Amino acid sequence: MTATDEAVALVHVAARAAADKLGEDIIAFDVSEQLAITDAFVLVTAGNERQVRAVVEAVEDRMREAGAKTVRREGHHEGRWVLLDFADIVVHVMHTEEREFYALERLWRDCPSLELPADVVSGRG
Repeated sequence: MTATDEAVALVHVAARAAADKLGEDIIAFDVSEQLAITDAFVLVTAGNERQVRAVVEAVEDRMREAGAKTVRREGHHEGRWVLLDFADIVVHVMHTEEREFYALERLWRDCPSLELPADVVSGRG
């Protein structure tokens, strides 16, 4: 099984929202083979707590516009690593230090990467 087309579309929505708020190192993984609870992870880096919150707000707003509701949100108060669970996808917005320390890319490196839109990959803000 692979991530559904709907999940991939939501990954694109979340990635574009994060890029618009200058989120960096945006990547996505298809975790559907390893996890029964979600299809994809999106990882985003933000340089400080204020930017983490700005990215989170933008992602939630765009996902809501796309018809996806936040099922669970963790870490928002601290602003260092915020997990946004939209059921089909989970978005991790992480402060630079947390992203480097926890290195989720290494944990999920066996999962296929999901292609992101060109405007996200090119670093458009």
